[in-house]
Amino acid sequence: MKKQASDMGRRQLLKAMAIGSAAGAVATVSSQTLAATPKVDTAAKGDGYQESDHVRSYYASLRSK
Repeated sequence: MKKQASDMGRRQLLKAMAIGSAAGAVATVSSQTLAATPKVDTAAKGDGYQESDHVRSYYASLRSK
């Protein structure tokens, strides 16, 4: 039996086109999803670390051991 080289080239081309179109669709959907997600401003959430009474008592319990 003889291998048909021309069929292999066509099959590879069709595979590449299918994979390329699927990858393009994924890239398009993911970029649209990223663009639609709201940005969260982390600086506006609070003043940062604040040492309170319960934190001080916890630190004191660690020093006493």
